[in-house]
Amino acid sequence: MRILTHFVVAGAIAVMIGLGIWQLQRLEWKEGLIASYADAADLPPVPYPKLATVPPLYRKSSVNCLEVIDWRHQAGQNADGQSGYSHVADCRTGAEGPGAAIDIGWSREPEAGTDWTGGAVEGVIGPDEKFGQRLVARDGQAGLEASAPPSPEAMPNNHLAYAVQWFAFALIAAVIYLLALRRRSREEAAP
Repeated sequence: MRILTHFVVAGAIAVMIGLGIWQLQRLEWKEGLIASYADAADLPPVPYPKLATVPPLYRKSSVNCLEVIDWRHQAGQNADGQSGYSHVADCRTGAEGPGAAIDIGWSREPEAGTDWTGGAVEGVIGPDEKFGQRLVARDGQAGLEASAPPSPEAMPNNHLAYAVQWFAFALIAAVIYLLALRRRSREEAAP
C-alpha cells in the first residue's frame, strides 16, 4: 500500500512539474507571437477581411462597408486612454463572403454613431470576439473620436505566473508528503 502511495504522489508531482514546463514553453511561444504582432505594424497593408486561419492582427488594412447589418456598443478607450464606448458596425462587404466588423470610433455615449451607414474605412486589424478580427478605424467616423488602436502589448501573457504556480504546487506537495512520511516514521519508531 505504501509503495502505491509513493507512486501516486510522485506521479502527481511529475504532472505538476510537467505543467510548469509546458507553461514555460507557452511563455516562449507567446513572446514570439507578441513580437511578430509588434512587427506587423511595419508590414504593408493587407486586404480586409482576409480569409485565413490566423487573422492578420495588428496589420494596416482597409475595407468598404456596403451596408451596416448590426451594431455593437462595447466598453472601450480612446487614444488618450479615457474609458467610454467603442462602436462596432457589423458590415456587409459584398454579395457573398464573410462580414466585417469595423470599430468606427469612441464616445462617452453608449449608442452614438448609429447614423453611420458605411463607406470606405482605413485602420488597423485587431481581435474581435464575433468575427475573430475587426478593423479599428484610424480616424473616427460619424463624428466620433478614434478608438484606441489595437496593440499587441495588451495581449495577456500570464504563462510565467502559471509556471511558477505549478512549480510551487509541486514543491508544496513534496514538502507535505515528506512531512507526512516523517511523522509516520516517528509514530512507528515510538514505543
